[in-house]
Amino acid sequence: MLDPPPDTPQTVGSQLPERAGSPAVERDQLVAFYDDSYAREGEQALLYSRWRALGAQGKADHVIELCSRAGIMPSSTLEVGCGDGALLCELRRRNFGGGVHGVEITQAAVKIASERAEIDSVELYDGQHLKDADGAYDLGIVSHVLEHVPDPATLLAEVARACRAVVVEVPLEDNLSARRGGKREHAEQVGHLQRLSRESARAMVSQAGLRVAGELEDALPLKVHRFFADTPARNAAAVGRWGVRRGLRLLAPPLARRLFTVHYACLCLPRS
Repeated sequence: MLDPPPDTPQTVGSQLPERAGSPAVERDQLVAFYDDSYAREGEQALLYSRWRALGAQGKADHVIELCSRAGIMPSSTLEVGCGDGALLCELRRRNFGGGVHGVEITQAAVKIASERAEIDSVELYDGQHLKDADGAYDLGIVSHVLEHVPDPATLLAEVARACRAVVVEVPLEDNLSARRGGKREHAEQVGHLQRLSRESARAMVSQAGLRVAGELEDALPLKVHRFFADTPARNAAAVGRWGVRRGLRLLAPPLARRLFTVHYACLCLPRS
């Protein structure tokens, strides 16, 4: 999902508990954390549903652009870590992806996503192993998931086993802005376990036995920066922040990556 900015009134979920080291304990803690994130009610639930739907628009743009560049028109799509299904619904509305399916580690998210008519199937899974046969899907999507898991390359390799092509999207948080105390605290609150650069993201793809066949970066549109701006001052700050980031991304991409977080998406194919 698209995480909320650190100055929002409330975070998606409660603080991620300190991990005890055991993989089983880590997984149980992550599941509890994300279940809490999706089990909100009332106005807060509606707010974050709108936020995830807005994020899904940009994610769908990235998936479709990368696949179009490579001439990929999938007849079946699996999103691993589909959350509430916002991205799958957005792809279906755009008539992209063929049959769309999702898996998720949290029962609360599976319940929400499985009630959406646009999605063909949603299942609970263990966060590590997919039940599908090799090459079962034309396209796999792992969007804003790998920064949340302890061993992202292993998960990506498993997705690539079941999917002939995979689109990955992650935030590049190895930058000066993300090193500030408040930003580090926010990353912990939303369950980020990895702080990636473009180089480390590419290395992760290679470690999974894949190659990068196409890539893009996005500093996010103005409507995303303004979403939580509930006062004139916050709105002005959001517009200014967007303007600076957009300008730097256009004029000096390497400098932009060093200064602030941009979102990185890539199409991953087998090396052969």
